[in-house]
Order: sequence, then structure tokens, then C-alpha cells
Amino acid sequence: MNFSFTEEQQALREQAQEFLTHHSGSEAVRRAMESEAGYDAELWKRIGGELGWTGLCIPEAYGGVGLGAVELTALMERMGEHLLCAPFFSTQCLAAQAILLAGSEAQKRAHLPEIAAGHVTAALAYAEADRVQDLGNLETRYEPGPAGDFLLSGVKRYVVDGHGADLLVVAARRAGSRGDDGLELFLVPATLSGVTRRALPGLDLTRRLAEIRLDGVRVPGEALLGDAPGRGASALRETLDRAAIALAAEQVGGAQRCLDLSVAYAKERVQFGRPIGSFQSIKHLCADMLLLVESARSAAYYAACVAAEGGEGLSVAASLASAWCSEAYFRCAGEAIQIHGGVGFTWEYDPHLYFKRARCSQSLLGEPAWHRERVAQAIGL
Repeated sequence: MNFSFTEEQQALREQAQEFLTHHSGSEAVRRAMESEAGYDAELWKRIGGELGWTGLCIPEAYGGVGLGAVELTALMERMGEHLLCAPFFSTQCLAAQAILLAGSEAQKRAHLPEIAAGHVTAALAYAEADRVQDLGNLETRYEPGPAGDFLLSGVKRYVVDGHGADLLVVAARRAGSRGDDGLELFLVPATLSGVTRRALPGLDLTRRLAEIRLDGVRVPGEALLGDAPGRGASALRETLDRAAIALAAEQVGGAQRCLDLSVAYAKERVQFGRPIGSFQSIKHLCADMLLLVESARSAAYYAACVAAEGGEGLSVAASLASAWCSEAYFRCAGEAIQIHGGVGFTWEYDPHLYFKRARCSQSLLGEPAWHRERVAQAIGL
């Protein structure tokens, strides 16, 4: 595999760095996370209309840019570095990916152009009582209606940006079915009767989670993703694997920022007449953080290359990247607070924002232990 960036990929990285430096700095992040929506709507319009990021991985046939997993990883790394508050991950990496993998041609043409243009935000509602990716325990049910329609009932939790999404992709199981059998994905407009949404209180204010209740929600037959039943489980699993790789890249960006903040502070903070960065203990902490960042970056981009090439190995690569990058980010965020001392967790300084994002990201798509167990099973242990 070639781990060097092409000119196009490097241009995307530089564009993202310049834009986010100016529009997703500390003050902008704090304003966005304290707003009702959780993000700046005007900034979201620029991300879609001016930059085209909302269609980055959507094929050109559906109004997108048509780039791949490596470009998405490069962009997500920059977004993680700047703690971008926007429904990008939920819309592009989760919901749009599910539509691409499971949707029929008619469904793709109906929904993806609006998503690519940034006019529609979307969310994937699959998790329920816990966050573990055990799809066999999903309890949300669907029942065929008398006119070829479907009735959906259940409660979804930890839905990323679900409180404000225009469109929901809902995972539900046919009443009476078990395992992968009968598991399907449905397109549900958030304004439908019977859909109730509630923002969940959370540690990480930069990324909103929601609970969504479906009380006998009636959707037409064409809401079932795909030309025929049977693709829901496999499409959902692949969607979560690809999203885990994107999240790993975001975690790499966050870890890098923790390192940068720590080094800058260590150079300016003076104790006993000298910068604390001159003390061996601080040097070693920063060196350990650098090792974590670089190894995590390698894991994330390796997984992105596997995703770009397709074929076997995606699930293992996704779990490898997720397990390592999750813990690398969390450790770097913790060390950043240690290096900053007492001010590290005060509201005025940024390390606590990264620490909270790091902790919540660890469990967003499966805890590191879950991903390690998945890898162990894949290699026969």
C-alpha cells in the first residue's frame, strides 16, 4: 500500500486545515456547542455549498464529488483536530453510507443529491439499550401493513445528531425474527407522526446524541431500503465498519491536537525559573504522546486503504483502528490535562473539551474491548 498522499488528497488536507483554523477555532466551537442545534447552520451551508464536503464520498451520479475512504479519512482527521461541531459524521459517514450500501437506485437518486448539496441532514438510528454492536439484540420491530406499508415501533438511543436530523435511517427487525434474519433499514422522515425525539444529556457537548421513539410510525413500502428484503444486516455492519474507520481518523486528529497543545504549553509555562518543557518528565510524556499519535495515524490510514480497496478484511481493519485510536486519543487527552496541571480541566482551556470528546468517542461505535474481541475471533482465538 502507498501511504503517501496524492496531490488531490494533499490539497484537500490543506484546504480543510485553512478553513477549519479560521472557522472552527476554540471560540467558534464553544458558541456552536452551546447553541440549540449544536452547530452553526451558516457554517454548515458553507461546508456543503462552498467546499462540497457534504458530497465527498457520494458518487458523481448522485450529485457528489465521488472521492473515497482515504480522502474521507484525511478530512475527518482535520475535523477531529479542530473539534468541528457539525452533523457531518452522522450524515456522511453513517446515514448516507447506509443508503449507498443498501438503497435501490431510485432511493439513491431521491435522497443522495439533497444530502450531497448539504440541504438535508440525516442520522442512523440503530443502537438501543446499550452501545455494544450486537445487532442480534435489536428490539425495534416492523410489521407489514395492509397496503404494502410498514409500521415501526421501538426506542433508539445514542443517535448521533438525531435531535435535529431531517431524515432518519432506522434499523428494525421483523416481528418474531431473530439474529440477522428479518433485520432491515428504513428511511423515516423525522417529521412523521409517531416520531418523538429527545436530546440526551451527555459529557461531550461538541457532539449531540438523541433518543428517538417510534410509536406505530407508518411508512410507505418504498421506505424499506433496497429492492428486496434481506440486505439490511450486512449493509448495516459494513456501514458501521466504515464509520468506525472515519471515527478513528477523527480520533487521530484529536490526539494530534492534544499533543500540539501540550507542547505549546510546556514551552510557555515557567516553573523554578525555566519552561516545564525542559523537565525530563514532561519531555517523556510528550514523546509518548507522539508515539501514540503516529501509530494511531498508521492504523487509521491502513484501515482507510482497506476500505478503499474493498474486499475481505474490512471488519478486522476497522476494529484494529477503532481499538487503537480510541485508546491513543483518550491517553493523549489525559496526558494533556496532566501537563497543563490544574488549569487543564478548567473551562477557559481547551484540553477538557478534547478529553470529553475522547471519552465519548470510545463507546460511540463499540468499546475498545469489544473491538479487540472481534479481532480475536477473526483470527481464531
